[in-house]
Amino acid sequence: MDGKSQSNPTRRRYLKGGGALIAGGLLAGCTGTNDADGQRTETGGQTTESQDGSTTESTEGPYTVSMSPMGDVTFDAVPESVFTVFSQYADMAVALGHGDAVNSVYVPEMFGTTLNHYTHHLDGVSFDWEGLYDPLMASFSKEKLYELDSDVHFADPAWASTQSNWSKSDVEEISDQLAPWFGNFYSGTNGAPPKGYENYDYYTLWELFGKVAAVFQEQARYEALATVHTDLVSTIQDALPPKAERPTVVRATLAADGEKFYTYHLNKPGYWLADTRPLGANDAFADEDWGGLWGTVDYEAMLEADPDIILHLWGMTPSYSMQKTRKTLEDHSVGSQLSAVKNDRVFAAGMRYQGPLMNLFQIEMGAKQLYPDLFGEWPRYEDGDHYPDIPEDEWLFDRTRVAAIVNGEF
Repeated sequence: MDGKSQSNPTRRRYLKGGGALIAGGLLAGCTGTNDADGQRTETGGQTTESQDGSTTESTEGPYTVSMSPMGDVTFDAVPESVFTVFSQYADMAVALGHGDAVNSVYVPEMFGTTLNHYTHHLDGVSFDWEGLYDPLMASFSKEKLYELDSDVHFADPAWASTQSNWSKSDVEEISDQLAPWFGNFYSGTNGAPPKGYENYDYYTLWELFGKVAAVFQEQARYEALATVHTDLVSTIQDALPPKAERPTVVRATLAADGEKFYTYHLNKPGYWLADTRPLGANDAFADEDWGGLWGTVDYEAMLEADPDIILHLWGMTPSYSMQKTRKTLEDHSVGSQLSAVKNDRVFAAGMRYQGPLMNLFQIEMGAKQLYPDLFGEWPRYEDGDHYPDIPEDEWLFDRTRVAAIVNGEF
């Protein structure tokens, strides 16, 4: 192939081009709507043109959704079986009422358990993760994709082309013979894509969610959830104190040996920072360029930065014990000198691979951890607990509304 898509029917759907590229660690109604990218979508059998010239059609016939790096991807029906790697796409499927379509996700127990810790507060919403295939811990292979026989692969073809035992021709084969790719990995940190994808576009988490919603033809659910998110962020940002009065914060994970930290930025671009960036805290390592997705620092470097607050990434997941983490820091000769440790401000944080449901809870959680005087105290989290019960008058977003949207009762 020459890198441009062809009109090439497959068993259940076809891709059509317009000159778009399709090839290529890691823990309804009848009214139109505008998604976060300005794409106009009509339901009830209408076909319209988006700002970039692509079209979106209703489920009464083939419909097309456009996203980088795939370009235009056309579906002949709403996917009933979906392959996901990183869990933001599984979260999106659940939020759109299609969680049962997910057939795979990275570390199913960690993601599923954590998501259910949040959705415990959303009546009628949960995710059945047991028995799902793990495409990274087991085998990310063409053979397994054929076996799963999915209707769409929510993964980035550019990313897939960089994986072990995968070539660009393998990626093309899957999209041509099995089902399309539909994902955007490098927007996670706005990092550089591999060679051959120089015209790569970047999206926020909620822009990406709008694209996935169009794949599922669930634009109404998306718009409703996006409004909740917009209101949540506005509520927080309208109340923030001047930058100089905000706490200094480090987002980090204590390594298994207890002797170093994996550190992450707070306010840089990318959807993996979609829960911390809206909070506007002062990143104690803001000026550090680690040359990758994260950095590694020792206790001395952490003490030199001496943040007011440490947000322990993955702390809400079953993969880490906050009790053991706090004890390790308290018992360490240097760790015990950290202000965040002395003042009991080492908090459990969530997952980077968050979709919209996790994002809502993690933004609220961070706001309470960083600004308790403004948004209410964050209850102490104990290992294995669900997301804590927050008094209704201290909610920063309406759980009842969110549950109704996910359940289609809005």
